[in-house]
Amino acid sequence: MVDGEAGRTGVGIYSVDRLIAEARRLAAEFRRTTGKPLPGVSGEIAEHDAARLLDLELCKDRSGGCDAIGRGARAGRRIQIKGRVIFDEGKSGQRIGQLRLEQDWDSVVLVIMDENYEATEIYEAMREDILEAMEEAGGSARRKRGAMSVARFRIISQLVWTREEGEIGDAIWDNRSDG
Repeated sequence: MVDGEAGRTGVGIYSVDRLIAEARRLAAEFRRTTGKPLPGVSGEIAEHDAARLLDLELCKDRSGGCDAIGRGARAGRRIQIKGRVIFDEGKSGQRIGQLRLEQDWDSVVLVIMDENYEATEIYEAMREDILEAMEEAGGSARRKRGAMSVARFRIISQLVWTREEGEIGDAIWDNRSDG
């Protein structure tokens, strides 16, 4: 058997779903036991959930600034995927992972997860809106690093999925409207 061959045989979508479910369970238990998040897990879970819930195809090579390519309503769209677990809604200043502003992508999807690493909401912001928000931030060090708060991302983005409603069409909800 060639190195790594065992890892490839029999691994279908069902197996990946089971592995992600186990990763959720372990990450939540680790946080409850240690008080700290398990590093790297939320990003993998967020990518899996975004692909499954928004009909995205994950890229094999993620070095180009794009984690997934859209299908269906998002056909051809190059998407960065970020995930954030919200343990305490009252805590301010929570940030999303670094946005790769210099890379080639069309939108960013932010998967918000609860303390059990289950998706509760997914927001999507288009590149133009993100770049505009970064310009408004001025020459700050955060802007240069591609850093943005969860609160700011929610303001400039559109809610595209909720646990209660599922996927939300473009015209149904816009957090920038006055109504």
